[in-house]
Amino acid sequence: MEKINVAIADDNRQLADMMVEYLNLQPNMEVVAVVHNGKECIEMLKKQKVDILLLDNIMPFLDGIGVLDAIKGEEDLKNVRVIMLSAFGQDTLMSQAAQNGASYFIMKPFELDRLAKQIEHIMEEKNAEPEVKDDPVTAVIKEIGIPAHINGYIYLKEAVHLVLEDPNIIHKVTKSLYPGIAERFDTTSTRVERSIRHAIELVWNRGDIKAIAQTFGYSEDYLKNRPANSEFIAMLHETVNRNMENENQDSE
Repeated sequence: MEKINVAIADDNRQLADMMVEYLNLQPNMEVVAVVHNGKECIEMLKKQKVDILLLDNIMPFLDGIGVLDAIKGEEDLKNVRVIMLSAFGQDTLMSQAAQNGASYFIMKPFELDRLAKQIEHIMEEKNAEPEVKDDPVTAVIKEIGIPAHINGYIYLKEAVHLVLEDPNIIHKVTKSLYPGIAERFDTTSTRVERSIRHAIELVWNRGDIKAIAQTFGYSEDYLKNRPANSEFIAMLHETVNRNMENENQDSE
């Protein structure tokens, strides 16, 4: 069985040692490198084959966001998946991390078994990923004018992906959808709900209703009133599905 190559970038040497000891006990994982600052991290990634990088946000020389930005600029590192570790759980930081390519965000302190399970989950997702040109969900969300720098942008993307995986979850927004998004970004359901509502308000207050109507395929009259979160997510899901079906027909 091929092991998952894990690298650790964290200036907390005691925590790094604990992660090394625990992860190396897992039958399907091996810690292949440990560094303690952002500059060393970039140099290490260029030399070492890494599947998962456990990345602390606050490090000397270059912080976690800086490392993520550097990874994005290196074609050879595009397959590295990053779990961001942080003692600070601000929504803005989580949003920045997600926008810069982090696969997951874990708040310190955390249970090591949870970390191991998340590493396995991310690798399962990575191995199942199809080769795609563009993310159709991102395309629609950008088209209707939701700013990429706000948390609602990230949470709406995740919401639509979850509904694509399980359409019935749209009927369990409070019980299942929000908690699922909150778990992914280590935040709360209340923050998820509030951020999505804020994103929708921005679109309806600043956006072009005519253009939004064209994207969704609804009349302008229907869209005069701002939709509820669940209705908006359902509209996004419907539009993404329709676009994917049209694209498949065009390719046949």
